Amino acid sequence: MEDGYMPRVIDAYLRERLSASGALLIEGPKWCGKTTTGERLCSSAVFMQDPDERESNMYYASKRPSRLLEGERPRLIDEWQVAPVLWDAVRFAVDRDGGRGLFVLTGSSVPNLGKEEEERMHSGTGRISRARMHTMSLFESGESDGSVPVSALFDGRTDFDCRSDLTMERLAFLACRGGWPAAVGMDERYSLRTARDYVESVSTSDISRADGVMRDQYVARALLASLARNVCTMAETTAIAEDLRSMASRKTVTEYIAALRKIFVCDDIPAWRPELMSKARLRTSSKRCFSDPSIAAAALGAAPEALLRDGPAFGSIFESLCVRDMRAYLQPLDGTVMHYHDNTGLEADMVLSLPDGRWAAMEVKLRSGEDKAAEGLLRLARKTKTVNGDGPAFLAVVTGTGMFRERDDGVLVVPVGCLGP
Repeated sequence: MEDGYMPRVIDAYLRERLSASGALLIEGPKWCGKTTTGERLCSSAVFMQDPDERESNMYYASKRPSRLLEGERPRLIDEWQVAPVLWDAVRFAVDRDGGRGLFVLTGSSVPNLGKEEEERMHSGTGRISRARMHTMSLFESGESDGSVPVSALFDGRTDFDCRSDLTMERLAFLACRGGWPAAVGMDERYSLRTARDYVESVSTSDISRADGVMRDQYVARALLASLARNVCTMAETTAIAEDLRSMASRKTVTEYIAALRKIFVCDDIPAWRPELMSKARLRTSSKRCFSDPSIAAAALGAAPEALLRDGPAFGSIFESLCVRDMRAYLQPLDGTVMHYHDNTGLEADMVLSLPDGRWAAMEVKLRSGEDKAAEGLLRLARKTKTVNGDGPAFLAVVTGTGMFRERDDGVLVVPVGCLGP
């Protein structure tokens, strides 16, 4: 830790992306650390939501946006979306001045634009690169020792001798605390409050600010709770709407979910479609997921003790935690986390896909079910290889506790407290 800053897996990746483009946009849920990380990349900054400067900032944004871009470069434009005109101003400045690494923009929501504004706004392709920032993984917060790097697993290494000392009690706490930087550095007696405050803020104000449409906080709370009950499942919107049938129509539920996506609260897991496999035989629905597992726990009002008593809920929220961590660990590799499910019931909780075509499959088992999980992974490997001859780089069952080992069938057993980038 340097100057109180807890290093992020994404740090070097962002520097690389910035050096390769004129500007870099860092998106992600609020409180995930975008501003702090962005400041470390830059030599000057303008904070669009600074109460002391907001009025003058908005004035310049409407009259002379280039004024806000003046300063030593790279220059940080924090929460740029409150003045969408800054996007084209940055793009024009990059075109005019040339060079790389000129600006960093951060945003905790998609800008609220009308159809005409969206059509008029330049995409920024070739000038502004995009990167998604997640909340802190267990490796970043110091709860995983990172002794089993995902990058090494893709390279075929399995010679790891390690175990995780995380207990079920500790995992329940970590799932409820989440990866919010402020909570990670807080006294544990109070750290669980951060996720609850986040859900409160989303329900009462953020979901309405997403697109300027006033929304009912009680419907928003009920929706978050329903999504939490269905976290890491392929629950259809109709099922969610049925949950809220006494409070909202399906159309309203759809609109609320769209707003939650705009502010990066919902971060669903897309389906994996192996090349040459018949799409008709695959389930292509995304799996419901939040940007941090603590959102689900807070939306359900569940403290760590409650998770320990409710195995299914704990298992689903633990899977969400694993998805969050794998997204962070794959980022330096430009990898993607997906899921697989076909019409025979064969599934994989996570499919890790890299741009070079390599892939791996993981099943998440908090307490038990290792043998069945391994069997399913091996079936997926055989089925995929039969179709296109392209087998997985590795197969792994991610567990809550225990030691790293390779089973006789070649499937790896990896405790989440040993995983790293």
